[in-house]
Amino acid sequence: MYESQFTEQLGYTVLEASDSGIELREYQPFIVAEIDVEAANSREAATKGFRPLAGYIFGGNKPREKIEMTAPVASLALEGQKISMTAPVATQAREGENISMTAPVTTAQSPGSDAYTVQFAMPSKWTMDTLPMPDDENIRLLEKPAQLRIARTYRGDPAADEIAAAKERLLNHAEREGFTVSGAPIWAGYSSPAVLGPLRKWEVMLPVTR
Repeated sequence: MYESQFTEQLGYTVLEASDSGIELREYQPFIVAEIDVEAANSREAATKGFRPLAGYIFGGNKPREKIEMTAPVASLALEGQKISMTAPVATQAREGENISMTAPVTTAQSPGSDAYTVQFAMPSKWTMDTLPMPDDENIRLLEKPAQLRIARTYRGDPAADEIAAAKERLLNHAEREGFTVSGAPIWAGYSSPAVLGPLRKWEVMLPVTR
């Protein structure tokens, strides 16, 4: 309920679905804010990357002239607005543009290293011309092209080895079905910290071509 009511979902079209629950999806172009971090695994990377990216969407940015400042996050919080990510709000929401949260938050590992890229998808109303620039110079704004991905959805609060096993499952599926892997495996988290562990939604995705 939290996910569907309060968070815009990154849209896609399901082209195929296997008996094992793996879907072939088509994603349309979308914009991300992303940052690189070093971590031992996907979950640690997501934790490290989440804070600076949350700081950006909650006001740690420089609005361009086309953006009208309307409702800083700090004032919304004082008026009783429910905000699930609290840590950056007080210090970073006073002068910047507030950008709504979009699910999922994704994490992908750079091949052969401990570097990961953590991404927030930007709400669909924004364009590269209207998005405010991040205060943090380590955050990049990029437009991602249309892409095919195979994906499987899970519920629960996974350990790092469970995420690794899920990624291996997708790699094996891609090989069996004749897909060409076009990018690193992606771990996607959808649920806020308020969602109980067994109910949290997460996915593993793999960019592919045919």
